[in-house]
Amino acid sequence: MKSNKQRRVELKELRAKRKAKAIALKKHQDREKIPPDAVLCTPNPLAPYNSYGVPSFVDRGYYIDMPFQCVDCQKQEIWLAARQKWWYEVAKGDVYSQAKRCNTCRRIERNHKIEARRIHLEGLAQKIATTSTIPE
Repeated sequence: MKSNKQRRVELKELRAKRKAKAIALKKHQDREKIPPDAVLCTPNPLAPYNSYGVPSFVDRGYYIDMPFQCVDCQKQEIWLAARQKWWYEVAKGDVYSQAKRCNTCRRIERNHKIEARRIHLEGLAQKIATTSTIPE
């Protein structure tokens, strides 16, 4: 005869097995409903996120094309599922970030930053040159 403690442990293990089986079955059923333009998600290479929740694409198991409006030119764009996979898994982008600029505006913003950095570095070089030539 088993003690209550032993029986509780057995019941807990059985419940855990049933729960794991139900989760596996749900994931299998969800995989069958994947849209044709979706890209499967691989959660392992994602950047670490300190949250109790799980991003929607991880829970869903795949990326889908997401429409967004560019913050600069107000043009309607679509963030493709393949680009999302690259952003989250390869570039290690924040899992709660989303696209906000179209390709054209992103290129313009990048050029602005490059130009600002160049001007800043020229100013630093000029400042260093003027301070080193002052006689003491």
